[in-house]
Amino acid sequence: MVTDDARIVDPKACQVETWVRSYRQGGDELWALPGCNPFGSFELTLGGARLHPADAASRSVFQGQVKTLFRPLRTDDWGWGVAFGTLNTLPRETVDGRNHPYFYVPVSVSTMADRLVLHLNLGATRGPDGGSDVQGIWGVGFEYAMHPRALLVAETYGVTGERVQGQVGLRLWVVPDRVQVDTTWGSQQGPGGVGHWFSIGLRLLSPPFLP
Repeated sequence: MVTDDARIVDPKACQVETWVRSYRQGGDELWALPGCNPFGSFELTLGGARLHPADAASRSVFQGQVKTLFRPLRTDDWGWGVAFGTLNTLPRETVDGRNHPYFYVPVSVSTMADRLVLHLNLGATRGPDGGSDVQGIWGVGFEYAMHPRALLVAETYGVTGERVQGQVGLRLWVVPDRVQVDTTWGSQQGPGGVGHWFSIGLRLLSPPFLP
């Protein structure tokens, strides 16, 4: 999900989130975002993607982010935190080839003994023209546990001034709390939209091992 949750990786543990997104109109993206919690209270993520648009040259994206919680999410309760990060695209001659710092506040609400969890994100990022131009970013989503190992997920999200995006999908725990796979179908319609896409992803979580 693009809409983030009010959770971080377990203290002294790491995770890797990776996925492939393929667009119906052509083009694809390959993402890999490793993250760790070395100090017990901050999740640090450093990774990126290789983008292959159907109508433009390929480019690379690098992402760095730090996320912390002020109220951890618990069963039948709510939690919130804050995340700061930046996206950098190379080559810089591309339309989005500049530094894009951002921040957002993730809020999550657990109901039905964790069977249904709701998520809300609100934040801001540097606009496409750079400089002091600022755009709002937002996201609303949920995850519903149909089975202890199967979750239905859905979300809608966007940036002010751009077309709204949305997707729905399924998450499966292959190994509970360690190996998860997911698949989604999404779209962004209208002028300037990217159309429909399909994605498949893999998430690996480690036990605590850092010193």
